[in-house]
Order: sequence, then structure tokens, then C-alpha cells
Amino acid sequence: MMQFFSDVYSVLWISLRDLRRRWRAIVATSLVQPLLYLVAFGYGMGRGVSFEGVDYLAFVIPGIIALTAFSVSFNGAASKLQVDRFFFKSFDELLMSPVSLYAIVLGKALVGVIRGLISSTAILLVGIALCRTLVVTPLFVLVLVTACCAFALFGVLVAFVVDTHHGMSNFSSMVILPMTFLCGTFFSLSDLPEIAKTALYLLPLTHASQSLRAAALDQTFPWLSLAALIIFGIIFYTASIIVLKKKSV
Repeated sequence: MMQFFSDVYSVLWISLRDLRRRWRAIVATSLVQPLLYLVAFGYGMGRGVSFEGVDYLAFVIPGIIALTAFSVSFNGAASKLQVDRFFFKSFDELLMSPVSLYAIVLGKALVGVIRGLISSTAILLVGIALCRTLVVTPLFVLVLVTACCAFALFGVLVAFVVDTHHGMSNFSSMVILPMTFLCGTFFSLSDLPEIAKTALYLLPLTHASQSLRAAALDQTFPWLSLAALIIFGIIFYTASIIVLKKKSV
């Protein structure tokens, strides 16, 4: 077990060196889109509007935090892995090292988790300054960490499956962008038709938005959504191992 964690840290350490040098630029660029959403939806469209019994600003901030965790964790893991595979050609060398595939997948995902947590925390601090009704509890932190892990593992899986930068761009346009707006980040799913609601609950961002919002607003917590995030993470991790084994044969 100690050898496994040592291998994970060895894989992660390479990415941490790059993150340590460029963390200010990485955080700044990752916050631009969430802050624009916060201004446009929270203040531009939602000022003075109540939604599900709470101020719309308080309603939308947890959704934006979930969206930040999703986009930064996913892209942080996927983009770094694709650069290592196609630009630096260093991933093949990693496969030839005496490091288990399980440690490689987890190590590559953890850099996305760290980036997602940093950016999400920054948005959370802005949200707390703007809306005093938000509550940050250990349950909120647990959901945020779980969501970042699931999203980063999703990024690793997609980076293994999609073999070109063009393919990743197409995937982002056809899958990631629709998830951004449809998974309950900016609106409630309660008024949607059942078939649409069922389809959206098959996506991990929906469960992250629901769980973070309930924890932040002290509402009835959807434990099934937290369980779903854990299951998604296990599925993405297992699928990444399977795909990597096939590619390394």
C-alpha cells in the first residue's frame, strides 16, 4: 500500500512542479468564466428575484461552484494528460516505468482535483462575500472534494479515449458545453418534464449541483446524489484502467 501511494505521488509530483510555477495564471484564467456567470446570472438577471424560497444569487452561487469544480477539474486532468501524450511524448516513458497503471490514473487525476479545489475555493470565497446566507459545512467540503475527484477521473478517461486535440474540442462542444447549462447549475430541475429530468440525472454535474446547493443553503440533503458522485468516480476510474491496459498492450 505504501508503495502504491509512493507511485501516485511520483506521478503527481511532475504535474505539481508545473502547477507551482504557474498557479497564479492558472487560477486567474479558470476564474474568468465563473465570475462572468456570477455577474450575468446572479446580478444581471437575478437581482431581487427569489427562487425556491431563496434569493436567486444564493441559489446560483452553489451551482457556479459546482460548474467551476467540473470545468477546472475535468480540463486540468484532461488537458495536462493530452499535452503529455501528444506534445511532450512523456506519457509513453511513464508507461515503461515500474509504476502501476492504477497509480498512473490516480496520479494524473489528482492534479485536476487540486486545480479544481483551488478554483472552487476562490469562487466560494467570492460567493460568501456577496451572499451571507451561504453555509460552508464539512458536508459541503466533502461533496466538493468528491465532485472534483469524479470530474478529474472523467477528464482522465476522456483524454485516454480521445486521441486528438481536435477530438477533444469536439467532445467539449458536444458534451461539456451542454452539461454546463443543463445540469441545474442556473435553474431548478423540478419543473422539467420527467424524461428530461431522468436524462439529466444520468450526468454527474447534476448531482454535484444538487448536493452543493442543499449543503450550502441548509436544505434537505440528497444523499443519493452524493452516492451517485462516488459511483461515477468509481466507474470513471475503472474505465480509465481498462482503456489504459488496452493501449499499453
